[in-house]
Amino acid sequence: MAKQKTNPFEFIQQVRQETNKVTWPTRRETLITSIMVLIMVALASVFFLGVDAVLRWIVNFVLYGA
Repeated sequence: MAKQKTNPFEFIQQVRQETNKVTWPTRRETLITSIMVLIMVALASVFFLGVDAVLRWIVNFVLYGA
């Protein structure tokens, strides 16, 4: 059996009903989460900088002997 198409008005009503069910974060939660993301990005950047430096040293040692 084919599913009946929803008209645009019903669709918009359904979308509004679903968005009302969403739990939106507060301004404080958004700020804290954003700060945590920035800290994690900074830590990952430092980590990969270190890994890159070690790998560069290893490649230079293998290829050029010093």
